[in-house]
Amino acid sequence: MIRPGSLGGGPATGQTWAVSDDPIKVFLLDDHDLVRRGLRDLLEAHGGFEVVGEAGTADQALKRIPATQPQVAILDVRLPDGSGVEVCREIRSRMPEVACLILTSFSDDEALFNSIMAGAAGYLLKQIRENDLVGAIECVASGQSLLDPELTGRVLERLRQGDPEDELLARLTGQERKIVALIGEGLTNRQIGERLHLAEKTVKNYVSRLLPKMGMSRRTEVAIYVARLDERGNH
Repeated sequence: MIRPGSLGGGPATGQTWAVSDDPIKVFLLDDHDLVRRGLRDLLEAHGGFEVVGEAGTADQALKRIPATQPQVAILDVRLPDGSGVEVCREIRSRMPEVACLILTSFSDDEALFNSIMAGAAGYLLKQIRENDLVGAIECVASGQSLLDPELTGRVLERLRQGDPEDELLARLTGQERKIVALIGEGLTNRQIGERLHLAEKTVKNYVSRLLPKMGMSRRTEVAIYVARLDERGNH
């Protein structure tokens, strides 16, 4: 349960970001009713937030998030039918405008790495202070990330360099590997273009070429492949 005075990740207490006067639309995914209720009560009491939907399972979330169009989705890692990381990956692939915050009871390096690869904007412990959680939601709603840039960079660099034992990555050029890594991060063609200083159409052409090289037909397949590659690297 979120509670005052507890320790956890997140922005420094009191730090704020410029956001719209409109309430930030938030979706809550946790299999415990009490946790969802506590989060809803906290956000509604604070003001500036609108909880537009809730879910207790991954399947429910994948149906309800597109229907409710939140700006921020708060996702529990452990779910009865999957994980919040899997939900994040799918939602970021379908709705890249949604910022996903992974909320968990345990500090887990593997889950953190997988969250980065799924395109999460932040990874927080449930013991986080209430004010810090509010600040974290405001931060990611404004388009910023709470993830450590150095850690994110290490994950992406490993993918860009490629695994010499991985046959699919060996088929790609250096630029194509960079694009594969950024697809795994959940970026759209436009966002990839901005990151690599390429035109959106150029990125689209790269994606069209690399998909058949990898024996795939959709971006979602690439994102799932990247996540599995990262999982293998952690074992």
